[in-house]
Amino acid sequence: MDTATKMKELRDSVGMTRKEFSEHIGIPIRTLEDWEAARRTPPEYIPRLIAYQLKYEELMRKKEGK
Repeated sequence: MDTATKMKELRDSVGMTRKEFSEHIGIPIRTLEDWEAARRTPPEYIPRLIAYQLKYEELMRKKEGK
């Protein structure tokens, strides 16, 4: 899977717009748009870190819900 697809899937997994997602992860919206359109490629560790952050947040929400 290419990085552009991975970034879009990460954003879609949390149901956020590009603007909301960029603010949530602290990445400028233009950068996120460029990544999703494959005009630029982030370092390969960035999608993994974002996926980790989203998974951590999901686990914390579940823990707080119990």
